[in-house]
Amino acid sequence: MKNLFLHIRGDAFGGVTAGIVALPLALAFGVSSGLGPSAGLYGAIFISFFAALFGGTNTQISGPTAPMTAVSMVIIAGIIAANDGDINKALPTILIVFLLAGLMQIGLGVIGLGKYIRYIPYPVVSGFMTAIGVIILVTQILPSIGYYPKEDMEFVNQFKPQAEEVILENILKEEAGEGILVLEDFKETISRAEKVSQENIAMESKTLAGKEASGVIGALKVLPRALQKINWLELLLALGTIFIIYGFKRITTKVPSTLVALLVMSAIAIIAGLDYRPIPEIPQGLPKFQSGIFTDFNLADLTPYIFTALTLALLGAIDSLLTSVVADNMTKTKHKPNKELIGQGIGNSIASLFGGIPGAGATIRTVVNINSGGKTKLSGMIAGVLLFIILLALAPLASKIPASVLAGILITVGIGVMDYKGLKAIPYLPKDVKLGPIKFSMEVVIMLTVLLLSTFWNLVYAVGIGLVIASLMFMKKIGDLTAERSDVKPLKEEAWADEKGFPEKYKEEVFIKHIKGPLFFGSTSDFQQLTQQIPKTASTVIMRMDRMQYMDQSGLYAMEDMLQDLQAHNIEVLYVDLLEQPRYMMERIDIIPDFVPEEHIFDTFDECVNWVKQNINDKHK
Repeated sequence: MKNLFLHIRGDAFGGVTAGIVALPLALAFGVSSGLGPSAGLYGAIFISFFAALFGGTNTQISGPTAPMTAVSMVIIAGIIAANDGDINKALPTILIVFLLAGLMQIGLGVIGLGKYIRYIPYPVVSGFMTAIGVIILVTQILPSIGYYPKEDMEFVNQFKPQAEEVILENILKEEAGEGILVLEDFKETISRAEKVSQENIAMESKTLAGKEASGVIGALKVLPRALQKINWLELLLALGTIFIIYGFKRITTKVPSTLVALLVMSAIAIIAGLDYRPIPEIPQGLPKFQSGIFTDFNLADLTPYIFTALTLALLGAIDSLLTSVVADNMTKTKHKPNKELIGQGIGNSIASLFGGIPGAGATIRTVVNINSGGKTKLSGMIAGVLLFIILLALAPLASKIPASVLAGILITVGIGVMDYKGLKAIPYLPKDVKLGPIKFSMEVVIMLTVLLLSTFWNLVYAVGIGLVIASLMFMKKIGDLTAERSDVKPLKEEAWADEKGFPEKYKEEVFIKHIKGPLFFGSTSDFQQLTQQIPKTASTVIMRMDRMQYMDQSGLYAMEDMLQDLQAHNIEVLYVDLLEQPRYMMERIDIIPDFVPEEHIFDTFDECVNWVKQNINDKHK
C-alpha cells in the first residue's frame, strides 16, 4: 500500500509540474496559431488527458508543439484568407481539418503503421525541424516589437484598390451563381456595388494586409517598416522574458524558467500599470462544443485540405513517437507505437471538437514529468486536469498576460527547436555525389532543400519533396550496390565454394550467373546486359537465385526480356534455388513454365550439375 501511495504521489507531482511547464507554451502556441490563447489551452487540456488515457507511452505528456503549431498556423491563415478574413466563418473548416487529422492518426494506428514512422530519413526531419525554428523565430519578431500590420492604417490603405477588386470579383461570382448575365444587366452589378460600405472595404484591406505580412517572407517584407515603428515597451517586455528564460536556467532547472519569465514579466506589466498590449481574452468556464463542425460542414471546403490533414497527422505521429523513444530511454520501458497513435488521434479529435489546436507528444514536458516522478498514464491525465482547473479559475487573470511576453517565449522555443546536431554535421558528411567537378553530400542537399522550401514556400510540399528525393537517392544507392555485387563474371574468376568441382569440360557450353540481392527497378539496367556478357560458345545459362530474395514488377519484366533474348539465341536457362517470392512473380506471367519449365528448376547446385552431365554434350573438346 505504501508503494502504491509513493507511485501515485510521483505521478501527481510529475503531472502538476508538467502542466505548469505546459501552461505558458499552450497560451503562446495558441496566439501564434491565429486562433487565440484559448485554442492553445483547450488543445493542451484535451490532448494531454486523452492521449495519456488511450496512448501507448506511460509517461508521455502531450499538447500543442512547435512543429504542429507551425503547420496549423499555415492552415489557419490559408482558410481564413479564403473566407474573406472572417475567422468565425472559417472556424468550422479549420476544425474539420484538425478533426480529420486526428481521425487519420487513429487510422494509422489501427492499420499498424506506427512502427514504420521511424523510417522517415533523418535529413528530412532535420531540415523540417530547423525550418520550424526559423519560421517561429522570424514570425515572432513583429509581435515582440509591438508591430501588427493590420493596425498600421497607412500600410492597410495601400491595399484598398486591391480590396475593391476582390469585392467586385465576389459580386460578379455571386451574380454568375444566380444566373445573372452581367454584361446584359450591368445595373444589378452597380446596385450591389453601391451597397458596399467603406467598412467592408477597410475590412477586406486589413485581410489583404495581414495576408501580405504572413509567413516568413511576409514578415521579412514588412520588417523595415516595423523597425521604424518599434513599440519600445513591448520590445523591453519581450527581451526581459528572453533574458529570464535563459538566465534563470543558470540558477536552477528545478523550476521551469519559462513559467518564471511569464509570471515575473506579467506581474511587472500589471502591477506597474504599463500601457501594454494583452493577449486576446480567454473565455472563463467550460470549453464550448463547436457544433458548427457538423452543422456548417461543406465537403467542397474540406477537399483541398485532405492532403494537408494527412501531413498534419503524419507530423503529429513522428513528433509523438520520437518523444516516446526518449521516454523509453529514460524509463527503460518500451512504448506501443500503434496504440500511441490511436491515443494521439483521439486526443486531437476531441480537442478539435472544442476549438483546440492539434498537438503531439512534447519532449520537454515528458522529460520534466519523468524527472519529477511520473511513472504511469495518470501523470499525463493530471497535467490535463491541472490546466482545466487553471482555465476555470484563472482565465480572467491569464487574459492580462502581455502579448510580447508570449512572443518572447516563442522566440526561445524557435531557437531551441532547431536541429543544431544536423547543422553542425554539414561540413563532415561524406560527399557522395559528383556533378561535373563539384562533389557534395546528398544528405546535406536533402536537408537544405527541406529547410529552404519549408521556410520560404510550403511546409507540406517541402516534406513531400524531401521524402521523394531521399527515396530516389536511397534507391539509386541500393541499385548501384546491387549492380556492383551482381556483376556477371566467367566461372573461373569467382566461383562459389560448391562450384569448385564443376566439370572443366563444360566451361565453354555452360555460363553461370550469380544474382546477389533484389532484382528491382534500380538494378534492371545492368541485368538487361546479361545476354551481351554470355560467351558465344555457351548453350546453357545457370542462374544461382538463392540470394535474390525479392523481385518487383520492373525486375520481372527485365527477366522476361532477358529470357526472350536467350531463347532467340537457342540458349537454355536453368534456375537453382529459386526463392518463394520471385517464383510467385514469375508464375503470374507464365515465365514459369513458358521460358523455364519445371524440369529446369533445381533445389541445389549439385542437382543442376547432374542434369548438365546428362543433357549437355561437350562440343568444344
